[in-house]
Amino acid sequence: MSAETHHGHAADHAHGHDHDDPHGGAAHGSRKGYWIGFLLSVLLTAPAFALVMSGVIADPRLTAGIVMALAMVQIVVHMIYFLHMNTKSEAGWTMLALIFTAIIVFIVISGSLWVMYHMNLNMMPQMQAEMSSAGM
Repeated sequence: MSAETHHGHAADHAHGHDHDDPHGGAAHGSRKGYWIGFLLSVLLTAPAFALVMSGVIADPRLTAGIVMALAMVQIVVHMIYFLHMNTKSEAGWTMLALIFTAIIVFIVISGSLWVMYHMNLNMMPQMQAEMSSAGM
């Protein structure tokens, strides 16, 4: 490969246009894509912040659920617009790894919550009395 061909190839990848790498890499981001990702991030963060700070919803569980839903959407926005994850990058292996990670995280979090709930539910009565008298 000559120096001109190699230099031209490197120059093509340095300008940041949104196209797929022929070697199986992820697409490069464009300035427009980054701005869209930034604006979506702000539009997802501001309502969550406002909900928590204003206290318009009296039930904290509902507020937490809404904030978590907005956070999950924001994770997807970050993965698409900033990390450039899609089904084409790395021949789909990054998406498969992401799905596997999400499943493991779901199992760990739901299992932990299940164990904590049942530990509290099945606590021995004398332990509950001791904890309430100790001010816990």
